[in-house]
Amino acid sequence: MTLLDERSTPEGPKPVFEGTKRWGEQTMLYVMVILPFLAFAAAIPVAWGWGLSWTDAILFVVFYIISGLGITVGYHRLFTHASFKANRPLRIAMAVAGSMAIEGPVIRWVADHRRHHAFSDRDGDPHSPWRFGESTTGMLKGFWFAHLGWLFDLDHTNRDKYTPDLMADQDIRRVDALFPVIFLVSMFGPALLGGLITMSWTGALSAFFWASLVRVFLLHHVTWSINSVCHMIGERPFTTRDKSANFWPLAILSFGESWHNMHHADPTAARHGVLRGQIDESARVIWLFEKFGWATDVRWPKPERIDKLKVVK
Repeated sequence: MTLLDERSTPEGPKPVFEGTKRWGEQTMLYVMVILPFLAFAAAIPVAWGWGLSWTDAILFVVFYIISGLGITVGYHRLFTHASFKANRPLRIAMAVAGSMAIEGPVIRWVADHRRHHAFSDRDGDPHSPWRFGESTTGMLKGFWFAHLGWLFDLDHTNRDKYTPDLMADQDIRRVDALFPVIFLVSMFGPALLGGLITMSWTGALSAFFWASLVRVFLLHHVTWSINSVCHMIGERPFTTRDKSANFWPLAILSFGESWHNMHHADPTAARHGVLRGQIDESARVIWLFEKFGWATDVRWPKPERIDKLKVVK
């Protein structure tokens, strides 16, 4: 039975899709892909002509870390895979921080990612780079689709099927519904802070350029690279049923998410970088949450489990 054949019945499974994107959703998607891209394309000449102030740099780093960890620790390891349990304030904070990455509402993001794991690199995976085959043309098309093209598919992943736990969580549903408000805070908060710190409109505009547009562009493409690059290029020291790979150049910018082969070998593990020298900032943050008592039941990968998952040479 294919995905398109599956229908909802009282006795049968819920459908994979729950409808199509509205016109406004598609329009905002185009805006948030194209506008940051244009800003990034202008970044070098802007930096050359105007310079990059310390205020811009600090705001960029702060907002990148908050929103980036919101995706990796919150959206991904907490809400998608339940790698740990978080107390109520931390759950809400992680959902808000992840929303600041402007990658969509939390429940929608988690539904898509759980579907990815259910069909990883097979028919039904929302963003496999292998869907067009292994020819040069197929791989080029696949890379584009996995990196960005899949976002423009009209079908919505069925949240009732893939995220019933989050749909039943009133706190997370409120944060999900407040995504437009968080979007505005994430995009215009840096401008407000930059303007207040420098007491100038120039400072506000510069902060908006660097800490909003360029920051969103970089974070988006790092996240999307996990879907594309990390399913095509890299090392595969662990046994998986798909083509997920570890790609070390993205480790720091992705907060440890690019140790993707280990993640697919053991999806619920709270640490992805398990081998010597593999930096995983997200795991360290979860460790800190555990030390403060905000996170419990953390699923740290055990040495014997890691050894069992390694590819036999």
